[in-house]
Order: sequence, then structure tokens, then C-alpha cells
Amino acid sequence: MGVANRLDLTLRLVQGSDRVSVSELSHRLGVSEMTVRRDLDALELQGLVRRVHGGAVATRSREEGAGFAARELWQAATKDRLGAAVAAMVEPGSRVLLDAGTTTVHVAKHLVERAPLTVAVLSLQAAVCLADRPGIELLVVGGRSRSAEQSLVGPLALRTLEALAFDCFVLSIGGVHAEYGWSEFSLDDAAVKQAALAQAARTIAVADATKLGVRAFSQVAALGAVDAFVTDAAAQDAATHPNGPLTLTALRDAGVSTALA
Repeated sequence: MGVANRLDLTLRLVQGSDRVSVSELSHRLGVSEMTVRRDLDALELQGLVRRVHGGAVATRSREEGAGFAARELWQAATKDRLGAAVAAMVEPGSRVLLDAGTTTVHVAKHLVERAPLTVAVLSLQAAVCLADRPGIELLVVGGRSRSAEQSLVGPLALRTLEALAFDCFVLSIGGVHAEYGWSEFSLDDAAVKQAALAQAARTIAVADATKLGVRAFSQVAALGAVDAFVTDAAAQDAATHPNGPLTLTALRDAGVSTALA
């Protein structure tokens, strides 16, 4: 597992517990306790965790403490491969709804190559990326900009989505679990994703391998609610991502087409 992947998963594990020990992280990540301590030091320097005796605690909630700016550079190369793979699955001429998140910004960059498209976006970053691009008719879904994420949420976003229909929804997700399905850390984001799923003829979910096996706070939908899932090749490596192969098998059993980028 690369350093960026490991930092991301370490942060998720810390934020998912009141307190997590170095030994537990070492066992979960399959690395030495010295490596865990070094990673926790790096996260503490970013203000994302606080070191305590024998382990660490989160300084803020998942929603507040690991916003877009904090995650933007993590796994950038992996997310760009995922973005290219997802964009290649979008038919020119389609009406596309693009979810919020760091990975979907990379999707946005590659969607330009699939023009002409009508693209509605649920994030301000994706809007900036697609604004004034030839062949792209850009729609910005209204709503409240959620702090740190700049994702568009709330009643206005929900009403806007209910009035539109899309050929394809590109879903970014906080966690995908063999039994719990697709889930998000924010109730607001989960509500918007549920509304988007109902308005799309086809849904492509995208997430890096660290999201597999994760059960986030708010369930979005069952596994079979999406049509295709794109993740990185590390997902099939049980040594670095113990829940990866199990989750991929569950997805395929649910009728979801899976692709590795």
C-alpha cells in the first residue's frame, strides 16, 4: 500500500473510533508499529489527529476534519486513472450528473474529451473545472455549499434534482460494504446521492480501494442500486486491502459490473 493510501485509511480508522491504538492500526494496515507512529505524526502535523499515549484520536469529525483541501493531493495519480476510466464509460451527447468529491474532479477533467455533453455538477470544484470548456453545457445544481467540501446539499439541491432526468450519474462514495452497501459520512451528502440515484437511468460509482469494506455513518443504497463500479487494481490485493476481494465479489453477485483502473 502506498503512503498516500495508508494515510487515508489510517485517518478513516482513527475517525471511525473514539480512540485507536498503534497496535490495532499496525494489525489492520499490515505495517510495523514504527510506520504507524510515523504516519500518525504526519497526520498530527496536518491537524487531522491528536497523538495520545499508545495511539491517537481524531481532532475533529470526519465531516469537518478531512475536507476537500486536506484530501485533494492524496492518491492524485490513482484518482486521475479512475477519472479517465469513468469518463471513457460516458457516451458523447449524454446528460450527466457529476457527484462531489476529489475523485470526481478528475472525472470532470476527462469528461471534456467526451464532448458534447450536458453536465450537471454537485460540487464547486467540478464547476470550475468544466466552466467555459468547448462542447460542455454546464449546469450547477443549486443548494448550500457544505463547509470544507464545497458539495452542494440541502432542500434546494434536492428540489433541483427532482426536476431533472439524467442518462448517467457518476457517484462518488465514502464507503462500500458487502452487507451494508453504499454509505456516506454526511447525512446531507447521503440525501443528495439518494435523490440523484432516483433520477438517473444509469449509475457509475467510483472510489479508490481504501473505501472498500468501509461502513460509513449514513446508508445511501443497497449494492445493486448502481450499474457499474470503478476502483483501482489494489482492491483485489487481500494483503493490502483485506476487504477488497470480498467486497468486489459481493458487488458482482449483486449484478454490478466492476472495473479496475
